[in-house]
Amino acid sequence: MKLTQPIRLTMVGGGSWATALVKILSENNVSVKWWLRKASDAEHIRKFGHNPSYLSDVQINTRKVKVCTKIRESFKDSDYVILAVPAAFISDALRGLKPDHFTGKSVVSAIKGMVPEANQLVTDWVSEHYNVPNERMSVIAGPCHAEEVALEKQSYLTIASQDTDRAEDVANLLRCRFVQATPVDDIYGIEYSAVMKNIIALACGITRGLGYGDNFQAVLVSNAMQEIKRFVDAIYPKHRDLSGSAYLGDLLVTAYSPFSRNRTFGTLIGRGYTIQSAQAEMNMIAEGYYAVKSIYEINQQFGVDMPITEAVYKILYEKAAPTGAMNVLKEVLT
Repeated sequence: MKLTQPIRLTMVGGGSWATALVKILSENNVSVKWWLRKASDAEHIRKFGHNPSYLSDVQINTRKVKVCTKIRESFKDSDYVILAVPAAFISDALRGLKPDHFTGKSVVSAIKGMVPEANQLVTDWVSEHYNVPNERMSVIAGPCHAEEVALEKQSYLTIASQDTDRAEDVANLLRCRFVQATPVDDIYGIEYSAVMKNIIALACGITRGLGYGDNFQAVLVSNAMQEIKRFVDAIYPKHRDLSGSAYLGDLLVTAYSPFSRNRTFGTLIGRGYTIQSAQAEMNMIAEGYYAVKSIYEINQQFGVDMPITEAVYKILYEKAAPTGAMNVLKEVLT
């Protein structure tokens, strides 16, 4: 369906995923106010029409996209707000905003992580801090890598909301000649699965760095799907088919793709890098690093059998040797 009336939208975040989403949105009848933290990047986009720091080959349609560095200004008169910053930085990005700034707006999380310390999904955190009704919240899930969007490769998105009409409205914003978008109502299942697939990608990367082969990774991923199902069913019981693209598809692309920053981070850890050196080498945030601590701590209440999550947690937060942790893990996989 083509958008007949122009939609006013705020994009929060200046990274690769935000840049890819801006590209998708500018294919449609959407007017975007794009908030970036770095004034130098904002000025560069105004002058040259591309983001110098991320996906620099993507041409930005500056007739439809207005770049700004003042968060309050970016929120004025918008119908939608898309959040596309790392979960660890969401509080800092929205500093200075009050619930009144969100009144009447639909909020879309494109963040596949959890807010550290709070151990909350982004949708729950935003609803709590800014009084956004749950029915006005939605999330964007994959499988969809920003780098492939930049190349205009055929991509697929899933839009989840408790309000199916709202999910359809957001899907319409994102459908274009190279993107299909499907609305669903399993917002918590989609969001938790998106968080957990990053943890699994870390595990895949660690085993790759240690020299494990494709046979082991296939077993790891199939066991991971069962682990995700056990956890999501325990924390948010609902009939769902986890073989769908928003669950299994997103897991597969994150676990196997060279574009996956979580897999890359895990590979560096498996090769013997420290956490600090791996983060410096990547110069990007691997959401799974923060997410594994949140999921591990949440699961202390539920007691779900999660050997892969526990192995990654022990490596990243208890300084367990990757070789030893994976030797333990391989004995319990089937």
